[in-house]
Amino acid sequence: MIRSIDTLQKNFEILQKRQETTASNLANSQTTGFQSKKVFQQTLEEVNVHNFQGGIAADKKQELGSWTFGNELAQTALNTSKGAFKETGRMSDFALTQEGYFTIAMPDGSTSYTKNGNFALNDQNQYITQAGYLVLNEQNQPVLVGTDDFQVRRFNQPEALENIGNTYYQTEENGEVILNPVLEKGYLEMANVEVADEMTALLQTSREFEANQKVLSTVNDTLKKAANEIGRF
Repeated sequence: MIRSIDTLQKNFEILQKRQETTASNLANSQTTGFQSKKVFQQTLEEVNVHNFQGGIAADKKQELGSWTFGNELAQTALNTSKGAFKETGRMSDFALTQEGYFTIAMPDGSTSYTKNGNFALNDQNQYITQAGYLVLNEQNQPVLVGTDDFQVRRFNQPEALENIGNTYYQTEENGEVILNPVLEKGYLEMANVEVADEMTALLQTSREFEANQKVLSTVNDTLKKAANEIGRF
């Protein structure tokens, strides 16, 4: 019975992560350049189970076979499919019509990447993000208005990019600079969230929560009964 509680705990942890991920996807369904995430789970490796209740005196080791103690979180991965394009008419808005990410200089000196081409201009006529971060060109210099020579990078494993918030992503992979990237000026790439799919996933997670709670209640009742009966002796 104690084993079953451990298994249920793992299930609840997975369901909580799924719920958090789905809620985040839904909350950002209207966020420019947002890429939805998906949680993957895997079955734990089988283990051999035995006790020492074999033999006439019930003191010999006996094998009970193999057992799997539930599932575990495997990874979370970005959905790298393209979002729909929205026409804005603003000359500082850009959408990538191909794979890749704009390159952004962060305040701490690091580099991040984004699909969000909702840029503005600073006093030096340099493109900046809405948070004020410089957008870089192929020479790792700020992009000047009129040149539009954005540094666009693609990655071998874009699904492994780490979301650091506000549609900025980072990775240890350097990626590859795309020469002469194809851009749509006056357009933005919207979030690639499929709201209907996310609502279905949220409902499924809710049902699984309910099913696991019922199992936990049954286990709890069984343990109480066992404890009460043992206490009589």
